[in-house]
Amino acid sequence: MNEKFKALGFYPADILLPKDADMTKWAVVACDQFTSQPEYWQAVEETVGGASSTLRLILPEAKLNDPEVDSCIAGINESMGAYLDQGVFKTLPESLIYIERTQSDGRVRRGLIGMVDLEQYDFTPGSGALIRATEGTVLSRIPPRVRVRQDAPIELPHVMLLIDDPERTVIEPLAGGDMEKLYDFDLQQGGGHLTGWRLAAAQTDAVADALAGLCTEAEMEKKYGMKGAAPLLFAVGDGNHSLATAKQCYENLKKVTPESEWAALPARYALVEVVNNHDGALTFEPIHRCVFGVEPEALLEAFKAYYPGACEGRGEGHTIAYTYAGHTGFVTVPRPKVQLAVGTLQAFLDGYVKDHGGEIDYIHGDEVTDELGSKPGNIGFKLPAMGKEQLFKTVMADGVLPRKTFSMGHAQDKRYYVEARKIK
Repeated sequence: MNEKFKALGFYPADILLPKDADMTKWAVVACDQFTSQPEYWQAVEETVGGASSTLRLILPEAKLNDPEVDSCIAGINESMGAYLDQGVFKTLPESLIYIERTQSDGRVRRGLIGMVDLEQYDFTPGSGALIRATEGTVLSRIPPRVRVRQDAPIELPHVMLLIDDPERTVIEPLAGGDMEKLYDFDLQQGGGHLTGWRLAAAQTDAVADALAGLCTEAEMEKKYGMKGAAPLLFAVGDGNHSLATAKQCYENLKKVTPESEWAALPARYALVEVVNNHDGALTFEPIHRCVFGVEPEALLEAFKAYYPGACEGRGEGHTIAYTYAGHTGFVTVPRPKVQLAVGTLQAFLDGYVKDHGGEIDYIHGDEVTDELGSKPGNIGFKLPAMGKEQLFKTVMADGVLPRKTFSMGHAQDKRYYVEARKIK
C-alpha cells in the first residue's frame, strides 16, 4: 500500500470495473432509495433486462424484510461469484478514481473513489476517530444488512464521505488533469451523467499530501476553534448504516482471525466516494418531523414546559415552524444547549412519545409536512435547513447529529453503483 496514506485511514484500492458492459444498464442507484416506490425498481428491471448489471449484485432495501429475502441474498452472492468466474470484471490495482457526476439539476459534483480502513472508523457518539458518523446509528438496522454482506465476495459502495476542504485542495485540482478516462455515460432513470478517470501516480501522491494537510492540529484549531482536539478528516454523509455494517462484519472476522492477520483481511477496508463538503453542487435539505396520534396543543404546551423560556413566535435561538389542524405558527427556544434546532426538537419528541404515545415520521418537503400535520391528531414541525458549514463543527462539538437531520440532494442524485472490490 502507498505509505503516504497510512496515517489518513484512506487508501487507493484494487478496484473492479466491468470489461465490456452497457454502462447505462450496468449502473443502478443506491439500494436505500425509492424504497416506497416499487414502480421505480420495476422500471430499472425492464431497462436492464438480461444485461450484466449491478442490479444483480445488490438488494434494494425495499426487499430487506421480504419473506424471501434469504433466497434473494443467496441469488445475489451467486451472481457475484458468476461475474467473477466469467471474467466480467477487470482489476485496476492500487487505484483512485476521480469522478464528475452531472446531477439532475445540471450541476456537476466531483468525487474521489478509494477505500477506508475500518479500524479508523467509529460510529460511537463522541468518538475521536478520523472517520466518524454524522448521525446517530440505529443499531437494530445493522444485523439485517450484515446478512447481505457477510458472505458476499465483493462489495459495491454507496457510502459518501465528506471532507471539510474550504480551500479546495484535495479533489478540485484533479479537474482537467491528464488521466486515463475509464467511463463516460448517461445514468438511467433520470440520474444524470457520470464520467470517471484513473489518477496517475503524481496525482495520487498530491491527494495524500492535501488530505494530510486537512487534519493537522493547526487546521483543526483554525476551522473549529478547538486546540488539541482529535482530528476529524472524514464525516459520513450518506450510507452510514452501510459503513457500520462493513465495520460489524470486519469485527466479526477479527474474533476468528489471529491479530497478526487482521491487516491482510480484505474486509478490513470498504470502498467509498469522498466529496468535498464545499462542493457547490452538494446540497443539504432538511428532514422535517410529523407526529401522529397526539393532541397537538398539549404537545406544544409540553414542549414549552420542557424548555423554560420557550415562547410562541420567532425570536433569538432555535425557531421551529409547526402546523396542525387549522393552525400554523412558530415556537422559539432561547439559549439552546445544542448546535442545531433539530437536536432541540428531537430531544423533546423522543421523550414525549415514549411517555404519551404517538409516532414520529421523518418527512421530506414543506408541503408534505404541512399536509400531514394539518390532519386531525397530527402535528408537523418544519426545521430550518442546516448550513453545510455547520456539519463538521457540530460533530466536533456535539458528537453526532440527531438521526434524520439532513438529506444530501434528491434521490435520483444519490450514488449509482459502478465500481466494486473483492472483500474475500
